[in-house]
Amino acid sequence: MTTITNAQVYKNLYDFSASTIDGKPFDFSVLRGKKVLIVNTASKCGLTPQYEKLEALYKKYGDDRFIIIGFPSNDFLKQEPGTNEEIREFCTVNYGVTFPLMSKISVKGKDMHPLYKWMTSKNENGVLDAPVTWNFQKFMISEEGQLIDMAPPKESPDSERIIKWIEGK
Repeated sequence: MTTITNAQVYKNLYDFSASTIDGKPFDFSVLRGKKVLIVNTASKCGLTPQYEKLEALYKKYGDDRFIIIGFPSNDFLKQEPGTNEEIREFCTVNYGVTFPLMSKISVKGKDMHPLYKWMTSKNENGVLDAPVTWNFQKFMISEEGQLIDMAPPKESPDSERIIKWIEGK
């Protein structure tokens, strides 16, 4: 469940939970054995069209070994003002999103969700500091629940680096 490095104990993805966009509890431990791409999303951002590439990636690779999890957030210029219901409808109608979406959260600041505290702080994840700089920042999590890397917001979800990670190359 945890990794010990230099006597430091680090959490992993399976130590966290969140609420789905429908308000149901979601325990990340159910993702054991899968690579997980976690993305903070927004409906009114210049990068919102990334939903299309994320969905294509999910349709191509999503199975028992890979999943995408979207976390709507209103932290950047209030570009995700809607309710969870409005966000779900927007994503479904405009981009055909079928990958799991969680309830809207904060990905920075004093209200930052604990999962994002873990992913963005080397002191917590043991790998890297990666504060969220904008909507559509992507975090790559291994099959063992360890943070592997981060792709900045403008990097396409289907970039060579992300594809190589998914394919294990």
